[in-house]
Amino acid sequence: MAWTKPEGHSKRKIDFAGTILTGVKSSEEKEEAIKILNNWRAVHSYPMHIFKMRLKRVSEKLDKESLSVQRLKRVPSIIKKLQRGYHGNRPTMKLSQMQDIAGCRVVMSNVSLAKQLYKDSYIKGDLKHTKVKEKDYIANPKEDGYRSIHLIYRYNSDKEGKKEYNGLLVEVQIRSKLQHLWATAIETVDFFTRQAIKSNEGEKDWMDFFRLMSSAFAILENCPCVPNTPTDEKELFSQIKTKERELNVIKIMTGWTRAIRVFEQEVKKKSELQFFLLELDILGEKLTISEYTKDQEKKAIADYAKAEKRNEGKKEFDVVLVGADTSNDLKKAYPNYFVDTGEFLINLKKILDKY
Repeated sequence: MAWTKPEGHSKRKIDFAGTILTGVKSSEEKEEAIKILNNWRAVHSYPMHIFKMRLKRVSEKLDKESLSVQRLKRVPSIIKKLQRGYHGNRPTMKLSQMQDIAGCRVVMSNVSLAKQLYKDSYIKGDLKHTKVKEKDYIANPKEDGYRSIHLIYRYNSDKEGKKEYNGLLVEVQIRSKLQHLWATAIETVDFFTRQAIKSNEGEKDWMDFFRLMSSAFAILENCPCVPNTPTDEKELFSQIKTKERELNVIKIMTGWTRAIRVFEQEVKKKSELQFFLLELDILGEKLTISEYTKDQEKKAIADYAKAEKRNEGKKEFDVVLVGADTSNDLKKAYPNYFVDTGEFLINLKKILDKY
């Protein structure tokens, strides 16, 4: 495979491209900035591949059921992160310093295996690359409920033809199956509700629900709970039950998962389909999907506005307009989307049945 080579842009020029993309500039400036960004992102592919191969090898020695994946951060996600990294009018995040443009993730069958992999291969393990940062969010969960182990490495090689990748950053994530189910569920809710729970910009009720669920999973794994959530299991599970009832989590997420299956089947049959209007009757458990081609975008948006107005204030109805390309993105990021979402709901039902 021919790996993308750096085009010789200085870090100053790369950072300037990032600044251009977060502001209102001319189309010519943006076009040049996108070219620089695309090359900068692409050159991370080779170091990412190296880290992924090692991660796959060491994880499968411990756990045959482990799943390792790699991904380059999407351009819109990079730009959003740069936009969030502003203090007043000054950027606090530079494109050349972004640590998660290239990422590898492994999902281990349980938390004990996740911890063992971390200890044996990334604490004691002999890596020639430089560890830049290390965060154990399993031992110290984030306030929003996120739990995983993050490691940032600076690629280093003395091989000819590979030295030009030296200094590029790659993120390695290690998580358990339960932690992964929680993350997949958040992606699902963000996708269908256009929230950004993942970035701490979601609706309070949904964010509270996921913080509570993370603590419940932590208890099941004998790990520390999320800060400012109940440590008493009975109280915690009781609060989850209340939130699930208020949000109709099981019925809504089940409906969304069914909808994605329909999207996939219909796009295979009719490739010109671009948009789907999803109307979910939560109480009646009825799903209505309207299809639109690319040329019908205005009609899709107009019908979406009408459906929203028709169901305004009705918690028993959920209305979403989904793009076929974005639903594919969800599947690419989470290849086992259907299984993972189903398993999350199975675990949620177990918690609800317990008290």
